[in-house]
Amino acid sequence: MHNRFRIPGLIVGLLAGFGASSIFAGESDWPQYGGQEGGGRYSPLAQINRQNVDELELAWIYRTGAQERHPDLIELSGYQATPILLPAEAGGHLVTCTPFNRVIALDPVSGTERWTFDPELNTENRAAGRFNCRGLSQWTDSKLPVEAFCASRIVLATNDRRLISIDARTGKQCTDFGDNGQIDVTPIILELKPANQLEGMQLMSPVAIVNDVIIIGGTANKFKDVSSMNGALRAFDVRTGENLWTFDTLIREGEGASDEMVGGANVWTTMSWDNERDLLFAPTASASPNFYGKLRPGDNRYANSILAIRASTGELVWHFQVVHHDVWDWDIPTHPLLVDITRDGKQIPVVVILTKTGVVFVLHRDTGEPFFEIEERPVPTDGIPGDQLSPTQPFPVKPPPLMNVGITPDDAWGFTIFDRNACRDKIASMRYGGYYEPPTPQGTVMYPMIGGGSNWGGGAFDPDRNILVTPIAQIPFFIRLIPNEQIEKSDHPMAGMPMGPPDFIKGAEYGLQQGPLMSPSFSPCSKPPWYKLVGVDLDKGEIIWDRPLGVLDKLSPVPFPLEFGTPGSGGGIATGGGLVFIGASYDERFRAFDVETGKLLWEVNTPYSANATPMTYEVDGTQFVVVSAGGHAWSPLPKGDYILAFALPD
Repeated sequence: MHNRFRIPGLIVGLLAGFGASSIFAGESDWPQYGGQEGGGRYSPLAQINRQNVDELELAWIYRTGAQERHPDLIELSGYQATPILLPAEAGGHLVTCTPFNRVIALDPVSGTERWTFDPELNTENRAAGRFNCRGLSQWTDSKLPVEAFCASRIVLATNDRRLISIDARTGKQCTDFGDNGQIDVTPIILELKPANQLEGMQLMSPVAIVNDVIIIGGTANKFKDVSSMNGALRAFDVRTGENLWTFDTLIREGEGASDEMVGGANVWTTMSWDNERDLLFAPTASASPNFYGKLRPGDNRYANSILAIRASTGELVWHFQVVHHDVWDWDIPTHPLLVDITRDGKQIPVVVILTKTGVVFVLHRDTGEPFFEIEERPVPTDGIPGDQLSPTQPFPVKPPPLMNVGITPDDAWGFTIFDRNACRDKIASMRYGGYYEPPTPQGTVMYPMIGGGSNWGGGAFDPDRNILVTPIAQIPFFIRLIPNEQIEKSDHPMAGMPMGPPDFIKGAEYGLQQGPLMSPSFSPCSKPPWYKLVGVDLDKGEIIWDRPLGVLDKLSPVPFPLEFGTPGSGGGIATGGGLVFIGASYDERFRAFDVETGKLLWEVNTPYSANATPMTYEVDGTQFVVVSAGGHAWSPLPKGDYILAFALPD
């Protein structure tokens, strides 16, 4: 629908891509961001199936008004929201949020607006220059009659660090929560050191609500400063807003460790939970700064980890770290999937961890013990002097990596011989190889890159077929640590950031330059596909199919429909009809695939890229599939504010 691409913009876009079945058995709605509390993104609905999906039609369109309300800020937004469906006793609304935290309740059959709530966001608070709201969470008070005010609540976490409790029926604030319905969590955040870089702290992901406890994480600015916000998890009473506990994710260990200087290890993405077990599963990021670990010796053991926390008390039950002493910005980018793998007729509750490195860890849910064997393998440790890198890193024996790993000059790719030779020279000039090559002043090629493998879009699991499906990004990236005396001060807004000139890391003896490894014609230096969809048999631990996701016709000066995989952001869902629905790619399309084979079964153009995870539900005997289509903050294409619903014809 749009032909607005500028080829250098592809570089920005490439960076951005960068539940037990018992939990959802018999349920046909979509009550939480990840479907059910386990986050498996599966619905048993099968009215839409492999035989009739090609008959899907647009059922209704709704525009949130974000484009009209914020014309000067819409290009700084990412529309990543997944709507949730409320039960009939809570109004039966389809509820979503805009990147500016405005909450909207719709009729799920017609898309007609029922009520709205505007928190009047402080738009001066712009972490990384972006506005975002990935979704909302709902909770029902078992102690109140269903018709009572605020017996059913929606909890909103805002970009400007507030928690707001809203009556699900009416959209009015629940006055018994905090201060007349909301809590400013900034003072609570500042109670724990370090408390610097507050402007980089936002709440963008839906909160976790485990039984009667709300838990929040938050973003952290870790590129340009050794010191960052602490990444602690914080819990609140869902009725009153009382601060119940704080879990400090930063472990200071070894000589040279500093309380004041090191932050991060935050949960910037979504979480999953198990109400029956009273467990929160929180995926943490790296400690700060991203690529320099001299001031944080040791494994930084709660960073880059899944933390299984007793929600009622804040007690750590178990944890598993996917990267020791991370200097590659390999955060865990999405919530773990709490699902059941069926083996020999028995259901085994597991935790599935998707990573930026493209590997998948599968653990037993109660203990954190491996479902498939995990090996600690030797890795390089010769990074910058004084940075004590871990001599080993964990590798799952199964499944195999979901992406290409490692790159050499002989792997250089380009549309032309000129491009290939230029890429070959770039790779040869830097340190290259497989996993865990350390950052160096020479420059280090990262493949996987900082944006995945997997990213916040995560995966979906079909429990009837034991199939995990996830999008995967695979382009090369480079990082270079530059001694401070060799850096010239730059006022460029992207200095130190991907594609920008070098910049200092405050508090460190090195500065940073980083970006995608691109040819002179701005194509990645690795062989396509650069974005793909992968299906994995999680019982056997085997990849059963993969295929490119996205065509380049809207992302190149000449609109050739090359199926090389576009940049992408977002996830997919699996359904009982044997389908996977996903947008994610930056080519302004929404698609359905066969979950068992990866075959494309249906495709439709969307007004803007659908860089949000879809959802599905059934009302009055009709199954709907709904997706937000408004683009991504780092996409080169314009941003919008559409919600699209699809259904079979009457």
